Amino acid sequence: MEASEISTESGSATPPETIDLRRELTETHVQEVLDQLDRELVGLAPVKARIRQIAALLIVDRVRRRLGLVSETPTLHMSFTGNPGTGKTTVALRMAQILHKLGYVRKGHLVSVTRDDLVGQYIGHTAPKTKEILKKAMGGVLFIDEAYYLYRQENERDYGQEAIEILLQVMENQREDLVVILAGYADRMDQFFRSNPGFRSRIAHHIDFPDYTDGELMQIATTMLAAQSYKFSEAGAAAFESYIAARRMQPHFSNARSIRNALDRARLRHANRYFEQDGPVSLDDLMTIDAPDVLASRVFSSDPLKTKEA
Repeated sequence: MEASEISTESGSATPPETIDLRRELTETHVQEVLDQLDRELVGLAPVKARIRQIAALLIVDRVRRRLGLVSETPTLHMSFTGNPGTGKTTVALRMAQILHKLGYVRKGHLVSVTRDDLVGQYIGHTAPKTKEILKKAMGGVLFIDEAYYLYRQENERDYGQEAIEILLQVMENQREDLVVILAGYADRMDQFFRSNPGFRSRIAHHIDFPDYTDGELMQIATTMLAAQSYKFSEAGAAAFESYIAARRMQPHFSNARSIRNALDRARLRHANRYFEQDGPVSLDDLMTIDAPDVLASRVFSSDPLKTKEA
């Protein structure tokens, strides 16, 4: 029904209904999810802005449908690109919640998979594996990490293409009951889309996740420690700032994931340092990560090529 066709029983035109979109944002509890995302993830301003834009699109679409304005349901399949540890899985989880609260998926759960969950090892194995995952994901969001590994052009006997064909069919025919998010490194995802144009044509939202700055990584570290009742001493904080700068220059850096791993090892050194000391320790001692707990890392080794994550 067009807006001009909305009328009273007497036949006179009804004035357009006034809609408070921000009230819709609050009443659907989407604002709560957006606020949670702000609390969970440091930085990522362009990512958070894009999620808010998608939420605004869906709220407007929801209101339009309620008023009888006919339009196609927005295409919701997405691509998240960026380096490891930049919050892609967390954002996918919050996106699933937003879609559920606005009625675009039935359940709002997230099923996170990789190639191994979808592709079989022999003839006749891939289709049932892929269909089983899709069955679990129906009514929610399917998050496929490192999606480009589904396609291996160099191997003619690879069964990934079968999984791709099933996924494409479901993304097109059941898009009102499943949202698919493909994730991975930006350059590899670009190559994947060039090799599989069917995916590109079904993806409406491409969101790039930037690396964290050194300052943001330090804020993440402080937040992670506080969540476990730890803190840095002044010297410990300075040492960890040096750690971040050094670690970023070395191979296999994974943003927040590398920070979490580094803190786990710092806590290990902290515990052993006090365990080897004679005499009692204070509550503050048990809470404080100091410079020696950080500077013992192999990241400060003279040969960075020997460093993995320590």
